[in-house]
Amino acid sequence: MSDNFITFPAIDPVIFSIGPVSLRWYGMMYLIGFVAAFMLANRRLHRTPWSKDELSDMLFYGFLGVIVGGRIGYVLFYQFDLFLSDPLYLFKIWTGGMSFHGGLLGVIAALYWFARKKQTSLFYVGDFVAPLVPIGLGAGRIGNFINAELWGRTTDVPWGVVFPNAGALPRHPSQLYEFFLEGLVLFLILWFYSKKERPVGAVGGLFLVGYGAFRFIVEYFREPDAHLGLYGGLISQGQVLSLPMVIIGAIIMLRAYKKAAAQPVK
Repeated sequence: MSDNFITFPAIDPVIFSIGPVSLRWYGMMYLIGFVAAFMLANRRLHRTPWSKDELSDMLFYGFLGVIVGGRIGYVLFYQFDLFLSDPLYLFKIWTGGMSFHGGLLGVIAALYWFARKKQTSLFYVGDFVAPLVPIGLGAGRIGNFINAELWGRTTDVPWGVVFPNAGALPRHPSQLYEFFLEGLVLFLILWFYSKKERPVGAVGGLFLVGYGAFRFIVEYFREPDAHLGLYGGLISQGQVLSLPMVIIGAIIMLRAYKKAAAQPVK
């Protein structure tokens, strides 16, 4: 193991406190993601039949879907044994624990409800929302890094970081890898891809493919959950949950382009 590494900077996870109330960097990242999504959505609102109030409602429902789905997903996907022994653990949100895949399911449920209410297609709504999501994902990964959590596997690369509570060996800053791929790169891909008119469902499908593929790759650098380990010594829980995203996203895209090609040219 190389002697060259980076010591984790001393970053206070609390921005400021007023009495018993504290604003943490991780919470700030959620706020940044929501505000960025709202600003980007406003730029493209003219391409939809919705009003600003309807847009605010849609994003609010989506935000609730992230929180509720993220918590339920974390408990079911990563702490199911603990949930069986203590069902109230589901509501102990102060102990921490959110799952992207659970949050995604929560958002899909919220968007499905919104689509039905507006008598439109879930795929149409999903195409609009998909390019707005990566900024929040990237911000969340910065929050993970500041909290010194969800660190990577041990490494001898010169940018390896010694995280507090993770032992004395340097580790991949996998949170920053995820920020770059799932946040910045995925945003640029979706934003420019969606600038041109695409078949309904194609943008949302590309989001599923892109995130699933990037997450699958980064999981090889991210430390597996200690209580779950690797299935068969090869694949992590995150990869198990991400692979279906790639498959489903590819099917949605193929279906969208096949349906568009079958329509007569006007």
